[in-house]
Amino acid sequence: MVEREQVSDNYCNEAEGEESPEPEMSRSCRRRCKESNMSFVEMVEMVDILKRTDYDGKKAKIMAKVVKSLHRNFGVWRSKDQLRKRWSDLKLREHDQYRRIRRVLQKSK
Repeated sequence: MVEREQVSDNYCNEAEGEESPEPEMSRSCRRRCKESNMSFVEMVEMVDILKRTDYDGKKAKIMAKVVKSLHRNFGVWRSKDQLRKRWSDLKLREHDQYRRIRRVLQKSK
C-alpha cells in the first residue's frame, strides 16, 4: 500500500512541475502544424525533394522547402522536426516503405 502511494505521488509530481524532455514548439506552430500520420503521397513528395538535394540532416533550408511544398501541394503544415524524424524513420526502420517510395519515384521519371 505504501509503495503504491509513493508511486502515485511521484507520478503526480512529474506531471505537475517538471518539463517534458521534448522541446516546446511555439504556440503558432502548434496550431498550424498537423500531428497526424503522413499519407503515402506526402512521403513520396518529401523523399523526392530530400533525395534530389542530397539531404544529410543538417541543412535547415532544405527542410523549409519540404514544409512549403507539402503545404502548397497538400494544404498540410508539418513541423521541421516531425519531417526530420519521419525521414530518419523511413531510412532506418521502415525499409520496405522506403523501397516502395523509391520505386514510385523511379517509375514517375
